[in-house]
Amino acid sequence: MEWIWPCVALILSIWIASVWRITSLSSRLPSKPLFLSSRSEKRKNVLLVMAHPDDESMFFSPTIMYLASEGHRIHLLCISVGNADGLGSTRKEELYHACTIFEIPREQIQILDHQNFQDGFHNKWEHNLLGQLINDSIAIWNIDTVITFDKYGVSGHPNHRDVHHAVRNLMHESLPREIEAWELTSMSIFRKYSGPASVWPSLLCSSSYQKRGMLLLLNSKPYKSYHAMAKHKSQWVWFRKLFVVFSSYTYMNILHKIS
Repeated sequence: MEWIWPCVALILSIWIASVWRITSLSSRLPSKPLFLSSRSEKRKNVLLVMAHPDDESMFFSPTIMYLASEGHRIHLLCISVGNADGLGSTRKEELYHACTIFEIPREQIQILDHQNFQDGFHNKWEHNLLGQLINDSIAIWNIDTVITFDKYGVSGHPNHRDVHHAVRNLMHESLPREIEAWELTSMSIFRKYSGPASVWPSLLCSSSYQKRGMLLLLNSKPYKSYHAMAKHKSQWVWFRKLFVVFSSYTYMNILHKIS
């Protein structure tokens, strides 16, 4: 049993070193594209398209906080109210509360409750109709950049994956060339739950990210992710508390440009 405490000390040391590395590097990464950089001549209107209330806090908080730090206008389009358990109206209000942590004004948040796009693992969302609704928000807010899930949807949830396919189809068929779209890269189960330690392999690969149309964003204030998720009180059960602590998505996002 003597080996337990050295192992605990080693894990804590790696955790602390990883958090320090993330917070110290978050403002000077080598792979910033111009649209995310403060060197850009104008602030961008960025649309985050997600499936359910709490997606923004569980998965996209490093992206949201980085964009805010660079002065861009963040707009949220949530496709459903998350009514799988009959808590849709509650979860809608919780999303507004969570966005106060990220300082996103209510008028820059749109939450849909369309009969064809209800929350559920067995609910198939029709990509063309969903793309039309996303396109409407792009037009209303004069969006320059769209960010959403990748084809696996981080957690594999079919609603996440449907949102990805709708955005990808829209990019290929309808959107002007000057509008960019980026997807949040899904990670292996090991890296997904390695917390801040996931930063080390990402930093090793970061020099090649720009050539591959990828972007590493680090969360300089990971505690904000925890506070934002805590605003989703109906979802704030023990395993989600652990998720926010141990998920690498609390500490970093890797975005990939949709082409």
